[in-house]
Amino acid sequence: MLDDLDRRILRIWQAETYLSPAELAERCAVSPGKAARRITRMQDAGVIEGISALVDWTMLGYSVEVSLRITLDKTVARAFDDFLVAAREVPEVTEIQTFLGRVDVRLNIIARDMAHYQDIYRSRILTLPHIAEIEALMQIARIKAEEALPL
Repeated sequence: MLDDLDRRILRIWQAETYLSPAELAERCAVSPGKAARRITRMQDAGVIEGISALVDWTMLGYSVEVSLRITLDKTVARAFDDFLVAAREVPEVTEIQTFLGRVDVRLNIIARDMAHYQDIYRSRILTLPHIAEIEALMQIARIKAEEALPL
């Protein structure tokens, strides 16, 4: 279970991920050693899964983002497993989500431009196994993308 100090560490760190360990400890009003022990404990418990860098894809030339809603052929016993293994191999797939309901899987795809997206779609997506139906949603704007928890 997390206590108030753990939640304070997480809340501050989520809001200001650039803080050094010493700055984080100072902002939490604890010693650097205590903050480090708490962080290590939360990492060991799986609360903190990792630390990552957020990269702006548009700055690297990727201007197209498409969300694909995919329905799989459920008459095939290993449809989900086979599809997910193959989808993970497509470098332009940035996110994979599975669902209950009519749509089984959502893939998030990035591409440099529409020609690049068309190539990815034809050569990598349509060749994925056990697809019964695909619906493409092209992203116009990202209004909110927040992964921080309200602690």
